[in-house]
Amino acid sequence: MTTVLYITAHPLDPQESFSLAVGKEFIEAYRKANPNDEVVHLDLYKENIPQFDADVLRGWGKLQSGSSFGQLSDAEKSKVARLEAIVDQFVAADKYVYVSPMWNFSIPPVMKAYTDATSIPGKTFKYTENGPVGLLPGKKALHIQASGGVYSEGPLADIEMGYSYLNKVLQFYGIQSIEPIFVEGTASSERAPAIKEKAIAHAKEVAKGF
Repeated sequence: MTTVLYITAHPLDPQESFSLAVGKEFIEAYRKANPNDEVVHLDLYKENIPQFDADVLRGWGKLQSGSSFGQLSDAEKSKVARLEAIVDQFVAADKYVYVSPMWNFSIPPVMKAYTDATSIPGKTFKYTENGPVGLLPGKKALHIQASGGVYSEGPLADIEMGYSYLNKVLQFYGIQSIEPIFVEGTASSERAPAIKEKAIAHAKEVAKGF
């Protein structure tokens, strides 16, 4: 069975968020086209995603030095185990659909925390004498990103660091098939409804072949 992680990063709901509205239509169309696939929704605002804090770094350091998991503190055990569960779930999936707004030219902090949690040596990539090598070839991803202005092209393209960041991270994992759906120009109240509807129509078409 093909497993799809539907990863959303917006604290509001689809009625209030352009990215979630398009994402909802995409995933519904995907489910219709692929009824036997398993879709797992990860609402990152409701997930427990440990930060890389002192407990995590010390816990990892102890394990690398030969300590057993039982020798970690309770806080270290909890956070290290949770991070391992997150990356193992990610590795086990076949496809990834990321949905987020562009905030301050990039992705929301919770999505950055999630990419940190999935960027683990030996899980999603490994170091070799010839440099890092991604461990997830053959998988595919899609990123739906909404923004008030237009950043995928034109004079502001150089400061777009949402999709471009995620694209580089996933390529680092060995995932080469990464498709964007941009929902751009939503700051214009007059044009926003048409922009959303156009993006939804496009998303539905993309979903059929994803």
